[in-house]
Amino acid sequence: MSQKVNGVIAHSKGKAVSVETVVVPDPGPGEAVVQVQACGVCHTDLHYREGGINDDFPFLLGHEAAGVVESVGAGVTGMEPGDFVILNWRAVCGQCRACRRGRPQYCFSTHNAARKMTLAGGRELSPALGIGAFAEKTLVAAGQCTKVNPAIRPQVAGLLGCGVMAGIGAAINTGGVGRGDTVAVIGCGGVGNAAIAGARLAGAGTIIAVDRDERKLHTAELFGATHTLNSRVSNAVEKIRQFTGGFGADVVIDAVGRPETWEQAFFARDLAGTVVLVGVPTPDLMAPEIPLIEYFGRGGSLKSSWYGDCLPSRDFPMLVDLHLQGRLPLEQFVTEEIGLGDVEEAFEKMHGGDVLRSVVVL
Repeated sequence: MSQKVNGVIAHSKGKAVSVETVVVPDPGPGEAVVQVQACGVCHTDLHYREGGINDDFPFLLGHEAAGVVESVGAGVTGMEPGDFVILNWRAVCGQCRACRRGRPQYCFSTHNAARKMTLAGGRELSPALGIGAFAEKTLVAAGQCTKVNPAIRPQVAGLLGCGVMAGIGAAINTGGVGRGDTVAVIGCGGVGNAAIAGARLAGAGTIIAVDRDERKLHTAELFGATHTLNSRVSNAVEKIRQFTGGFGADVVIDAVGRPETWEQAFFARDLAGTVVLVGVPTPDLMAPEIPLIEYFGRGGSLKSSWYGDCLPSRDFPMLVDLHLQGRLPLEQFVTEEIGLGDVEEAFEKMHGGDVLRSVVVL
């Protein structure tokens, strides 16, 4: 039998979100209903509200979440009601060309729940990233649920479902940061600070945080930055070279996703260094014009990081364990805990750079 719950809805581009009744159907084959306990407010949710992802309004926002499985549909194995899970938006298929080649983190056919959640009047909702977790309960594909140690607080566990995983994975999985490497991270919001934390976990020797906001640079030091650089007052490329013996960084991570930051990352790396783009560009942005000889002359790698190139079943439990061991300070990402009715205000705080993460607690 379907259930009625409260959820945060975006009806049209730029319009303030509202809390409304959402109808959650029983799970179909391969699906699960999850009682959401906490969900982070991510920039991607704001992009949905602003029409920056697509125009499939109305959206049920929220995707950076953790909770408890309430019920499962036919054919679901390895998971049962009562399991504590982190939700992910890349449920791998196991059958596509990437999965068959042993690279499921690049799965080209990820899937979501087939049944639809609706408004009380019957209008179908588009759940953000196939999750829709600014709601008391949500319907997802069972593969979007990753079981983890329930000893972790939901307020911090859910952050691994998107932004923190994207940043840590950009450093470790995509960038391949190793012991003693020099790393620069451009943009010190949630994803950028997670990349700094990931570089620290990987044993990087020098970690340079780059931003235009002194508040964010101070926070970056808490996550492991050894050097900070305000690009509003200093030339980022020159200073990164100065901090790395004149060579440039082994790995430069662009956590902003703008032409100017990508160009900074390109020229701030060492010869044969790696650039990782994890900041999400808007569709109108174009790559900077750089002479082709510059690509040839530097060698190395230019990479895009999709969800931190993570495999949730592998990475989420490991990162939860690292947190419980005191080696990954996830609690430092949480600026405030709020309710469903506070999401619009959280978006405004995000615009002003006043929060690292607001987390909705249900």
